[in-house]
Amino acid sequence: MIPATRAAALQKDLAFLYPPEQAQAAYARLRQTLERFLRDHPAPPEAGGSRTDERDVILITYGDQVQEPGRPPLQSLAEFLTEQVDDFLTGLHILPFFPFTSDDGFAVADYDAVSPLLGEWEQVEAMSRQFRLMVDLVVNHVSASHDWIKGFRIGDPRYAEYVITADPRSDLSMVVRPRALPLLTPMETAQGIRHVWTTFSTDQIDLNFANPDVLLAMTDVLLDYLSRGVQIIRLDAIAYLWKEAGTTCIHLPQTHRVIQFWRTVFDIVAPNTVIITETNVPHAENISYFGNGRNEAQLVYNFSLPPLLLHTFYSGDTRSLQQWAATLSTPGDRTTYFNFLASHDGVGIRPLEGLLSNSERQTLVERTQAHGGNVSFKANPDGTQSPYELNINYFDALNNPHADEAPAMQVSRFMAAQAILLAMQGVPGIYIHSLFGSRNWAEGVTETGRLRTINRRKWQRSAIEAELADPASLRSQVFNRFRTLIEARTGESAFHPQGSQRIMASPPELFTFLRDAPDANSSVLCVHNVTAQPQECRIDPADYAITHPVVLTDLLEGIEITLEPGQPSAFSLPPYGVAWLRFPSQTTRNNAASQEGGDSGN
Repeated sequence: MIPATRAAALQKDLAFLYPPEQAQAAYARLRQTLERFLRDHPAPPEAGGSRTDERDVILITYGDQVQEPGRPPLQSLAEFLTEQVDDFLTGLHILPFFPFTSDDGFAVADYDAVSPLLGEWEQVEAMSRQFRLMVDLVVNHVSASHDWIKGFRIGDPRYAEYVITADPRSDLSMVVRPRALPLLTPMETAQGIRHVWTTFSTDQIDLNFANPDVLLAMTDVLLDYLSRGVQIIRLDAIAYLWKEAGTTCIHLPQTHRVIQFWRTVFDIVAPNTVIITETNVPHAENISYFGNGRNEAQLVYNFSLPPLLLHTFYSGDTRSLQQWAATLSTPGDRTTYFNFLASHDGVGIRPLEGLLSNSERQTLVERTQAHGGNVSFKANPDGTQSPYELNINYFDALNNPHADEAPAMQVSRFMAAQAILLAMQGVPGIYIHSLFGSRNWAEGVTETGRLRTINRRKWQRSAIEAELADPASLRSQVFNRFRTLIEARTGESAFHPQGSQRIMASPPELFTFLRDAPDANSSVLCVHNVTAQPQECRIDPADYAITHPVVLTDLLEGIEITLEPGQPSAFSLPPYGVAWLRFPSQTTRNNAASQEGGDSGN
């Protein structure tokens, strides 16, 4: 049975989106679908409070990342991950593994199948039992080869309203989109040439969510994911979902209402499901997808963090990072940030709007190019173009591959940035090319002509395992440093995503913050040197209301620092050094969440 309050919420959402008759008909169909699903898959009890804790660290990978001759890549991936990361990573985001025609999986030709080039549903379902599995709903568009688009082209009345068409003479100059390609694409149909909406590419045809059949069809796709063990749903490019003439067609109220609709669906059939929204936009716009804290996404990508950390390490100055981090907040105890530094895409520039000056953002562009990367551009309403994304491997974004610099220094610089990622409030996501110390794949860009290929190289299993077995290799050094950091994080409740975070005053060369567990029984002071020079770190006991001598223990190196009331203590951090200093569990001091003006907790 569907609870009356949930049923009323669904009806209200549909009434907001569609005319009365359409809304009523859509609800009748939806109710039958949900009741059938519940008969086959009874809903588990809803877990109270947060859906995540300090043990959640999510690996981001393609399904065919690890390959072997004659074996399905998903099987090879599963075995590789079992051997390498099963004991310290809990989450797995497999990027689109469906049949596709372009964009490395994000032009889906069939939502119901696994690409035969990768494997079968059985392998995906097996990994869902081993890891907390995140899967993409590529929601804004489908491949031009999808059956829905084929039906539209031949004049099948069932699909007549599945896509958006427009007169090419229409004024669409207000539309905001992350590409410089034409917005409308001519398509041959049984009715002649129709111009269809293509936000991203000519092979990615936007879906028309103003048609309730589309919403219900995508809801069916989501239910299928849940039936296969998926726990986290990533709504890809969700910001562009709803189109309306005379608007920017981004972040429209209807888009938020669709997310609320799906959140209610999940609350009914799988209440522990987590929604994460992928909206690579300025920070204030991005966090609107938390909704009121209980009706939209539980996780939102922290898109400002990757480029802001690049700026921080380029400049050796944490002041912009400190100022931004002190403002971070979420609207409740069921929401938090998905922190990441690298992904299958590049590093977005728009999330820096309002945080860095134009000249500072331009420096990122120039450094990217100097380090062997490229830059993608977007079209502006006035006809100009602006940098949208830095296409570069994050290791090489931080480390100039052409520089004569000791590899140990480059590894330390890279891992200092990763330490910040892993310590900050939220759930960390680590791209597989970061975890295993990859560098730019310029040859791939030449092969495909696509700038994002620079960070998407696939591996032969024997080759990657040989490198990992060599302690002197870059991959081995990076991977083992990651393991140390992740094991330290997952063993401390101070790193719980709902634990508070207080940005501490520190010199520009250091980024220092205090993490407190939700129950205040664990506290860790996280100190990060973002420069190539040793830095002195000074700890004033007055900042922590220390009333008796205490010993802080570094979770990473095991060193101890004694704090006594009224006697500031100092220690030195090496270039790009990191210290995570754990307070004794019963230390008497102010809870960080009660410190006026310094808390970025909930």
